[in-house]
Amino acid sequence: MDKKEIIDQMFKAGAHFGYSKRRRHSSVRPYIFGAKGQVEIFDLEKTSILLEEALAFVADLGRTGKTVLFVGNKPEIKDIVKLAAEKIDAPYVAERWIGGTLTNSSEIKKRVNRLVHLKSERGKGGLEVYTKKERGQLDKEISDLERFFGGIVEMSEAPKVMFVVDSREENIAVLEARKLHIPVISLSSSDCDIRGIEHPIIGNDANRASVKFFVDKVISAYEDGKKNKPVIEEVEKKEVVRV
Repeated sequence: MDKKEIIDQMFKAGAHFGYSKRRRHSSVRPYIFGAKGQVEIFDLEKTSILLEEALAFVADLGRTGKTVLFVGNKPEIKDIVKLAAEKIDAPYVAERWIGGTLTNSSEIKKRVNRLVHLKSERGKGGLEVYTKKERGQLDKEISDLERFFGGIVEMSEAPKVMFVVDSREENIAVLEARKLHIPVISLSSSDCDIRGIEHPIIGNDANRASVKFFVDKVISAYEDGKKNKPVIEEVEKKEVVRV
C-alpha cells in the first residue's frame, strides 16, 4: 500500500482532526497543517511517516516475539483496544490505569493472584460455603478485579513495549513506562506532550474510526512480523576428519 492510499484512508477515518489551537501542546506544533474553523488539522503526510516508522518497529517486535502492553481506557475506544490486544494474545489495560501497575508489580501481582484464586474457587464451587450475601460480595470483588486486572493476568513480567491511545489521558502509564525504560508507541492528538515518547503517531485519538484505523495497523504489523519470525535451524555438528 503506497503513501497516498494510506493518507486517503487516514483522511476518510477523520485522523486529520485535532483540537482547538488553545488546547495544542507545543511539542505537536510541527505536525499541524492548518485549521478549519476552530479545529486544527494535522499534516497527514507527516503522520504517514511517523506511522511507517512505528509499524516497522512493531513488525520487528512481532518477529522477535516481544510483549506489547496495550493501554486505552476512554469509554468511546476501550473496546477497540481490548479486542485488538486479545487478537494477538497481548496484555492490555482498558480501564483506569492503576498507579503502580508497572512500578509496583509486587503489589499488583497480589491482586492478580487474588483474582485467579477467586475465579478458580468459584469454578470449583468453593464459594458455595459462604452465605448468599458473602457470595454476592465476592462476586463483586471478582468483577472489580477482572475489570482492572483481567487483561494483565498472563503478563508474568514487564512488557518490552507499551502502546497507548491518547498519551495525555494515559500520562501515568507513560510515566511508569519511561521510568522503567520501556519504549512507548502512542497515538496522540494535538493536546498531547510527545516529548520523550519514542514512537508518537500524531492523529485523532478520540474518534472511533480513527483509533480503529491506527490500532488495526499496529496489530497487522505485529502479525506480519510474527509470520516472518526467523526460524533457528539446529545444525548437526560433524567431526572434521583430517587427512
